[in-house]
Amino acid sequence: MRQFSEQNESSPQPLIYYIVPSALLAFAGLATFVHYNDERRAVPLGEGARQTSVPKRCTTNRPAIGGPFKLYDTENNVVTESKLRGNWTLMYFGYTSCPDVGPAEVQKMADVIKLLESKYDTKITPLFVTIDPQRDSPVQLKAYLSEFDPRIVGLTGSISAVRQIAQEYRVFFKRVEEIGQDYLVESSPNMYLLDPCFETVRCFGVEYEASDLAVAITTEVQKASVSSTN
Repeated sequence: MRQFSEQNESSPQPLIYYIVPSALLAFAGLATFVHYNDERRAVPLGEGARQTSVPKRCTTNRPAIGGPFKLYDTENNVVTESKLRGNWTLMYFGYTSCPDVGPAEVQKMADVIKLLESKYDTKITPLFVTIDPQRDSPVQLKAYLSEFDPRIVGLTGSISAVRQIAQEYRVFFKRVEEIGQDYLVESSPNMYLLDPCFETVRCFGVEYEASDLAVAITTEVQKASVSSTN
C-alpha cells in the first residue's frame, strides 16, 4: 500500500490540472484589467462636470441627464452649466422658426414663471436652447423671446456645441421638409426642471398645462427645501 502511494505521488499529473487553474487566473486578470480600463475611460466623460466647489448636498443618485456645455446668450456672453447653478431652472429646446408646438411651449414657459412668482412666490430661471443655431443668432433669439417674456434666457452656439448639449439632455432633433434654405426641425418638445445644483429633477411633456407645471415645480422646490433642512 505504501509503495502504491509513493508511486502515485511521483507520477506526473494530467495536463488538465495545470490548464484549468491557469485559465482561471488569466480570466480573473482579464476581468480586473477590463474593469480598470472601464474606470479610466469613464474619467474623461465626467471631467467637464466636476463639481469641486459644489456642496455635498448636490450629489444625488438621479439619472445621468445633462452635462457640461458652453453656449452664448443673446448678448454674446459665454454661458456654462456652472454659471447657471444657484437657481432653479426650467429648460426648453426649440427654435424660433417652429410654426406650432414651439411657440405654444414658449408661451407656456412665460405663463409658468409668472404663475410661480405671483401665486407661489417662487422664482425660476427660464432657459430656451435653440436646436437651429444656423438661423437662430443671438439677435434673432432676443427678438423672438422678447415677444413672450424678456426674462427668458436664449442660448445658441456652434452646431457641434448644440449637438453636444442635445445629446447630454437626450433631446432628439433633425431637419425635415427641406426646400432650399427653408426647413423645419423635428424634435422632442420636453421641458427640464433643474435644481440649484443644475441637476435634472423632472422632465415635462406637452401634455402639461401652465397651471399643472407650476404646481409640479412648486412641489419639487418644496420637497428639496424640506430635504435640505433635515
